[in-house]
Amino acid sequence: MESMIEAINKRVSVRSYTDEPIEQEKKQKIMDVLQSPNKGPFGHQVRFALIDFSELDKNEARSLGTYGFASGAKSFIVSAIKDGLEGIPNGRAFVDLGHCFEKVILTATNLGLGTCWMGGTFKRTNFAKSINASDDEIVPAISPIGYARDRRTVRERAVRRFANSDHRKPWAELFFDGNVNNPLSKESVGGYAVPLESVRLGPSASNNQPWRIVYQKQQGAFNFYLKRTLGYNKFNGKIDLQLIDMGIAMCHFELSARERGLAGKWEVAMPARELGDAEYIATWKAL
Repeated sequence: MESMIEAINKRVSVRSYTDEPIEQEKKQKIMDVLQSPNKGPFGHQVRFALIDFSELDKNEARSLGTYGFASGAKSFIVSAIKDGLEGIPNGRAFVDLGHCFEKVILTATNLGLGTCWMGGTFKRTNFAKSINASDDEIVPAISPIGYARDRRTVRERAVRRFANSDHRKPWAELFFDGNVNNPLSKESVGGYAVPLESVRLGPSASNNQPWRIVYQKQQGAFNFYLKRTLGYNKFNGKIDLQLIDMGIAMCHFELSARERGLAGKWEVAMPARELGDAEYIATWKAL
C-alpha cells in the first residue's frame, strides 16, 4: 500500500505540464477514487468528475481556460457539492470537500502525477456546465492532473514566489499545548508529531496556512481551529476557500494518524475559548 505520509511530504503544486497522456491503468485508479463514496467527516457527499480536453471540441476546451495558471494541462479533476446542504452551519460542506479532494490529490501524487489546487483562477461557470452541475450544486475547486515538466516555467516560478509556496509557518505559530500561550513541543505528543507535521506541510489558498491546533492532553483531544486571514474574502460571496483548507488539514492529520496506527475519530465538542476569535471546526479524539 502506498504511503500517504510520503505523498504529503513530496506533493508540490504543479502549474506546468507536458503533453504526455496519463496511462489507462493510472487513469483507472484515479477514476476508482473519484467514483468511490466520497463523504467527509461531517457527512457531506462530494462529487468528482475527470475532464479530458482531448475528448472535447476546440471551442469547449477553449471555454475552460484557467488564465495560464495550469500551462499545458489536458485533464482536470472537478469537484462539486450541494449548495447550502441541509443548512449546515459555517459551511462545513466546504471542509468535507477539502478533506475528500485532498485524498484524490495524494493518490495522484503516489501515481507520479502532478496536481494543483485551484479555487479562484478558473472559469467556474464553464466547468460547472462541463460536468452538468445541477442548480443546487457549486464547483468550489478544480485541479489539473498530468505529468509535470522537468523545469518550471518563468511564470510558474513567479507564481510560487507570489504565493510564498515554498515556505511554511513553524510549529510555534500553529500548534499549542492547552492554550494559545503555550507552544506545543514535538516531544509532548509522541507519535502524533508526524500527523501534526503533515498538517504543517499542507497546501492552502495563497499559502495562508489558516489552521491552528490546540492539544488537550488529559482529554486526548486535538482541537482544530480556523484562524482567518484578514481581508481574505470568499469567492462569489459564498465559496469559502479557508474552510476547504481546514478540510485539507484534517485529511492530512487523519491519514497520517491512521498510517502510524494511531486510533481516533472526529467529533464536534465545542471546547472553551482557547484561541480567542479563531473559529472552532472539529476535534480529533484519540482512542
